[in-house]
Amino acid sequence: GTIPSTDLAIPFFGYKSHISIDRKFRLIRKWKTTDAAASDGARLREGLLDRSNTASDVWADTAYLSKANEDFMEKHGFVSKVHRKKPHLKPMPRHIQKSNAGKSVIRSRVEHVFADQKSQTGLFIRTVGITRATMRIGLANIVYNMRRFLLLERINAIA
Repeated sequence: GTIPSTDLAIPFFGYKSHISIDRKFRLIRKWKTTDAAASDGARLREGLLDRSNTASDVWADTAYLSKANEDFMEKHGFVSKVHRKKPHLKPMPRHIQKSNAGKSVIRSRVEHVFADQKSQTGLFIRTVGITRATMRIGLANIVYNMRRFLLLERINAIA
């Protein structure tokens, strides 16, 4: 006979880290961990934005673009600098393309935080359960902020 195929019962979960950083010092001010299936857009309205930040501009990628988010930001005094999406089956208009390019310069600072966490701390979440993933991502954020603070102190000492 034939041997029946075996299904491995190893669950795999993906997680996302949503962060809000200080534009001037690039320190993580607020963060949230979600499962990978959760929509990115709603996280913006769940406490990521901070009125005491150094600026009221919100720089985010197209995943955070929605009417609800735009209304929320306007109501709470934030200025939307969210990337605009390319129209479906049409070329990107030149003015939107230029606007997105300018926004990318600022938004890349957030991506540098994620790159630093992956390269310097080897952040790779291999846990089952949102609680453990939240703890691991939270610790990685604390380590990042400590390393960033030490760098800022060194820069200040040299200047």
